[in-house]
Amino acid sequence: MAAFKFELVSPEKLILSEEVDQVVVPGTDGDFTVLAGHSPVMTTIRPGFIDIVRAGGKPSKIFIRGGFADVAPNGLTILAEKAMPAEELKADVIAAQIKNAEEDLADAKTEAAKTAAAEILGQLKDIQAALGK
Repeated sequence: MAAFKFELVSPEKLILSEEVDQVVVPGTDGDFTVLAGHSPVMTTIRPGFIDIVRAGGKPSKIFIRGGFADVAPNGLTILAEKAMPAEELKADVIAAQIKNAEEDLADAKTEAAKTAAAEILGQLKDIQAALGK
């Protein structure tokens, strides 16, 4: 299988930059698979897992929380709001964090605190939904 350049970037850093055989992306309008020679396209992405198959067939999953995917003649770039390896996500830990975030939201006294707590809660619920729990 022909390889192509894949880069995953978050606001904090370049997370991944390597040659891969394929990437399945959770597009806003549905999942799509990118292979070498894919037609150029730019689209928004929803929270979910990207499935990466590296050269040699080694697969991995990374959770992303929204962003943009840019497929160009030279490869695929995903600009993700947040990204973390799937093996770092534990359903029981996420459930406990959601409970804490709900309490923080209920206890928030200012609009700024409420907004921040609601954003964190939304991120955690996106992760929980992606895990299917």
